[in-house]
Amino acid sequence: MLSIVSTPIGNLEDITLRALRILKEADYIACEDTRMTGQLLQHYDIGNGGRLISFHSHSGFSKVEKIIELLIEWKHIALVSDAGTPGISDPGFILIKKAIEAGITVTPIPWASAVLSAIVASGFDCHQYLYLGFLPVKKGRQTMLKSLQNKEYTVVVYESVHRIERTLAEFETYFGADTRIVVGREITKKFEEFKRGTIHEVVEYFKWEGKVKGEFVIVF
Repeated sequence: MLSIVSTPIGNLEDITLRALRILKEADYIACEDTRMTGQLLQHYDIGNGGRLISFHSHSGFSKVEKIIELLIEWKHIALVSDAGTPGISDPGFILIKKAIEAGITVTPIPWASAVLSAIVASGFDCHQYLYLGFLPVKKGRQTMLKSLQNKEYTVVVYESVHRIERTLAEFETYFGADTRIVVGREITKKFEEFKRGTIHEVVEYFKWEGKVKGEFVIVF
């Protein structure tokens, strides 16, 4: 069995009892960064015992094959990411896809999600929304922004600290200064913040010295 285990996106208290049980029971834990997952296991006094398998965006196909072979041998593997739900803007979907193709039982262990956390706290309509992950850095970026100009639903994107100011400036150009927007920063962490207002107001706010820090989710 391959268990897709959601882990905290910042606050270590945001983990389910079921997730903790699966992490204890699994024969192996496939993770992006063994150090990050090791810290989580240590926090909850869950033994490692050499069960951690490094699996990240730079892992080759041979690593996928190795994990699939273990699954075929009736091993129970828990798939985790550094934060949140595996498969959402991380390489986990490749392993999940291959496991399904191999006839392996795949089961989700839900909760922590920056997308859902941001959209429910935004105050925007979330009956219908579009999640785009990280916007293209170069190729296809302008085309995507233009396609969203006449949107009739809520849109959610991730952005890094290195590009947040550029992205907000482009949003003002493409969507207009008066469009309402919510930017979530460091969600669930000590310095969690939701900045609400027009795009222009938010652009001006993040121009302040020291404000551009952390990880961002933009809802508009």
